[in-house]
Amino acid sequence: GAPDPTAGASIDDENCWHLDEEQVQEQVKLFLSQGGYHGSGKQLNLLFAKVREMLKMRDSNGARMLTLITEQFMADPRLSLWTQQGTAMTDKYRQLWDELGALWMCIVLNPHCKLEQKVSWLTQLKKWNGVDVCPWEDGNHGNELPNLTNALPPGTNANQENMGQCKSLEYQHLPAHKFLEEGESYLTLAVEVALIGLGQQRIMPDGLYAQEKVCRNEEQLISKLQEVELDDTLVKIFRKQAVILLEAGPYSGLGEVIHRDSVPMHTFAKYLFTCLLPHDAELAYKSALRAMRLLVLESMAPLGDTSRPHHIASVVPNRYPRWFTLSHIESQQCELASTMLTAAKGDVRRLETVLESIQKNIHSSSHIFKLAQDAFKIATLMDNLPDITLLKVALELGLQTVPTAALSLLSSNYALHKL
Repeated sequence: GAPDPTAGASIDDENCWHLDEEQVQEQVKLFLSQGGYHGSGKQLNLLFAKVREMLKMRDSNGARMLTLITEQFMADPRLSLWTQQGTAMTDKYRQLWDELGALWMCIVLNPHCKLEQKVSWLTQLKKWNGVDVCPWEDGNHGNELPNLTNALPPGTNANQENMGQCKSLEYQHLPAHKFLEEGESYLTLAVEVALIGLGQQRIMPDGLYAQEKVCRNEEQLISKLQEVELDDTLVKIFRKQAVILLEAGPYSGLGEVIHRDSVPMHTFAKYLFTCLLPHDAELAYKSALRAMRLLVLESMAPLGDTSRPHHIASVVPNRYPRWFTLSHIESQQCELASTMLTAAKGDVRRLETVLESIQKNIHSSSHIFKLAQDAFKIATLMDNLPDITLLKVALELGLQTVPTAALSLLSSNYALHKL
């Protein structure tokens, strides 16, 4: 009747394995002393992966192991040197700090941990945050000057104490018995939470690295969503969230009123548009048109020639706060507009609405010229007769990019020719 010593722990027991604290500390210390060379970075990524594995297994040592790793990072003597000199740390080192932050979020948001544990971790995190050398999330220390010609470099952190390995997974609906609404599953809840997060209004951070991270994280999350095949249940979630985001108050990035420095919704709206279009075209266009705004430029635009309704003024934004990723954001705005133009072919009312949105919200002559080219290609794509309305859109957008002086010269030449 004695218990079997080889049977292992009960399924309800908390997993807890022996943690060699000294070995963890030495491995992290070795990595930091070598500056990430000689393969030590691989060892650190293995430690991060081990923390994730522990969290997955509900091993109480996961938080302790991450604490040991974080303490070694905080003790890195280069932090003081970089802070004193106002020197930027490398992107690779920043990505390691990002991984630390992501793992701590997993720990403090763990629904299975006790309240006293959360209080203890919060105290520790506040203590670290109060240290002078603790890096800022924005990466905006002292005299750090960004390289504006190399915006949005591809991330190489550990997430990408993985994404490539998960692409072969098939997502299925697992029933969530404790939830009240019929038809809900963990998949529908996960998708809905992702849509809520992507649609939240948030202020653009100050630092270059943080702004790049905003764009990169948004695109990674949308990439994960694109792996999920939409069925009728998920389409209902998309429609529900689109309506909520359009009608919501200040927390929504698609709300009627947003802050001047809000992170634009162009990338998210393009994804939302393509998902909703086959099922609810009216809602798809309403969401995408609302997202075309780029208020940070509108508030800086000069008055220009008010006698010309579609006058394109040269806008040189006052970069405070600095939007280092502005060129990327404007490209995404242009992509959203092009997607709507393509879908609206043959629909005069919608083409006119999209044209008005482009003229109101896009301030870059080069992007308007690109949209004129796109409209022309779309209008003449098939062998049958070209779409006259789209050709008119292409012509009107093209004329907007011609400087006023050139138009005057063309008019004068035409008048002389007639004489």
